[in-house]
Amino acid sequence: MTTPLLDKVKDPADLRGFSLEELKQLTEELRDETVRIVSIVGGHLGASLGVVELSIALHHVFETPDDRLIWDVGHQCYPHKILTGRREKMLGLRQGGGISGFTKRSESPYDPFGAAHSSTSISAGLGMSVARDLKGEQRDVICVIGDGAMSAGMAYEAMNNAGSMDSRLIVILNDNDMSIAPPVGAMSAYLSRLISSKSYRSIRHFGMEMAKKFPRTIETAARRAEEYARGLVTGGTLFEEIGFYYVGPIDGHNLEHLLPVLKNLRDDQEPGPVLLHVVTQKGHGYEPAEKSPDKYHGVGKFNVVTGELYKTQSNAPSYTKVFAESLVKEAEKDDRIVSVTAAMPAGTGLDKFAERFPDRAFDVGIAEQHAVTFAAGLATEGFKPFAAIYSTFLQRAYDQVVHDVAIQGLPVRFAIDRAGFVGADGSTHCGAYDLAYLCCLPGMVVMAAADEAELVHMVATAAAIDDRPSAFRYPRGEGVGIELPPRGEPLEIGKGRVLREGTAVALLSIGTRLQETLKAAEELAAMGLSTTVADARFAKPLDEDLIRRLAKEHEVLITVEEGSAGGFGAHVMQFMAHEGLLDNGLKFRPMVMPDLFLDQDKPFDQYEKAALNARHIAAVALAALGRADKAGGLAQTARA
Repeated sequence: MTTPLLDKVKDPADLRGFSLEELKQLTEELRDETVRIVSIVGGHLGASLGVVELSIALHHVFETPDDRLIWDVGHQCYPHKILTGRREKMLGLRQGGGISGFTKRSESPYDPFGAAHSSTSISAGLGMSVARDLKGEQRDVICVIGDGAMSAGMAYEAMNNAGSMDSRLIVILNDNDMSIAPPVGAMSAYLSRLISSKSYRSIRHFGMEMAKKFPRTIETAARRAEEYARGLVTGGTLFEEIGFYYVGPIDGHNLEHLLPVLKNLRDDQEPGPVLLHVVTQKGHGYEPAEKSPDKYHGVGKFNVVTGELYKTQSNAPSYTKVFAESLVKEAEKDDRIVSVTAAMPAGTGLDKFAERFPDRAFDVGIAEQHAVTFAAGLATEGFKPFAAIYSTFLQRAYDQVVHDVAIQGLPVRFAIDRAGFVGADGSTHCGAYDLAYLCCLPGMVVMAAADEAELVHMVATAAAIDDRPSAFRYPRGEGVGIELPPRGEPLEIGKGRVLREGTAVALLSIGTRLQETLKAAEELAAMGLSTTVADARFAKPLDEDLIRRLAKEHEVLITVEEGSAGGFGAHVMQFMAHEGLLDNGLKFRPMVMPDLFLDQDKPFDQYEKAALNARHIAAVALAALGRADKAGGLAQTARA
């Protein structure tokens, strides 16, 4: 595959002198290069292929990076990265020591705002626009947001704010699901060029100024007549009502349509926000991705010619699959169980629940706040809602968890996927904080599954808890490969389990660090240190009897969790302090994730950097016992 034009593009300035025909050829080269790269390293393919033409057009028309270009979510930014000097680094995409799969401020001046969660672009862009105006500078701010991200309330909050201001802002609605737009064609493109032109905007402005000379009722009627007349043709009445000047829809894969409209918007300096509506197709130009946009949203390595994905073999099911199948079994015997997801049915496994119980499955769109309060409403009427939301996505609905669920003691069940490190998605999706932000809430039951069998039991436990909110967390990826029970059995609330008895060192694990904790116990035993290993199961309420026994019968007590400081270990320490269990020489050490954001890497390597693998656990125990020489050797081996 040859890429003669793309080879000339070291930064966007290089493509601004290209002719229309050269730009068309560049789109083919850029699309082929994107497919080639993702086939080798994996990543978000479909969304990126959908914006190849748009990426080229934006960098051709606008003076980036001085003009600020913000990609919402960021998973469609691969063509943008290739065009902005990062082509040679793309084979390190989403890998340790490589570049992020999302936009990232520290990575490039062409990424003015980092994003991996959706619907932040308009808020950030408006802030940049206002800052520009306050400084008296001249530049454009362009936000590219997908129609899916438009389902989030934050996008409308930002648009409502922007619509009430005179600050100039360009928002591009990338509609890749035809969820809003009517069919697009030559007439739509012509009208879009017309109404985006400076002459039309000037005439419109003159007419509006003239209308102000008439009584208010006539002025209002005239303004609404013009807006609705354009709205009937373009479909943009909703955005006009919010306060945006609407242009579109236009074909986002046709440079002959895109370039004139973008140039009009660049050259027209009328105040106020503008929304350009472009229609694109996920996976455009690569047939396998066009046919299966969901499958190719985020992919592993694949064969470019056939589109066949290279699948790694595993004997263990994923935690997500175990959760979904367990929930279906519980729902088969209890028709009050319903599921709620925020635009992640496949990611959370609830697509399987929806296939089995279509009337009891609810996908509310990218609206985590609404999802939580919606589930709370279901709970008030006697249903048993399971809200399956990634750990980092649940952060966006924390007020609703507190105000609408916890304070009212409503039995909403939170299934928290992607707990702990998440590998290639890096710090933006790392589930580090849910133990800390949930364990502080009165009345909340918080569980963490140590393996896939435990997850089955925790689903059953949550289904049985009907007098207060509960949550159970589990990681991304496959389980440890142990046999699954045919059906889950509710666990005794607030009771852990002891897997190995010892006398010198006690290791109290919560979550899937248990396997590493057991390995650490073996290493300590080989050094003559008798070690107890316990699985807390519950971060809240604590198993106080178990903690008392471990504290009184051992010289060293270590808690191990895949979460930030302030979580399980902090609550154990507070309990022991009030009980006086730290007053008689007990050496207590909490092991948590480090106080920093770790970039993308293989999960094992992330836990190595976090010092949460078996050798680190053993080293902490040795150091607590004063055997620093042995501890240092273990830690050095772990870092090697």
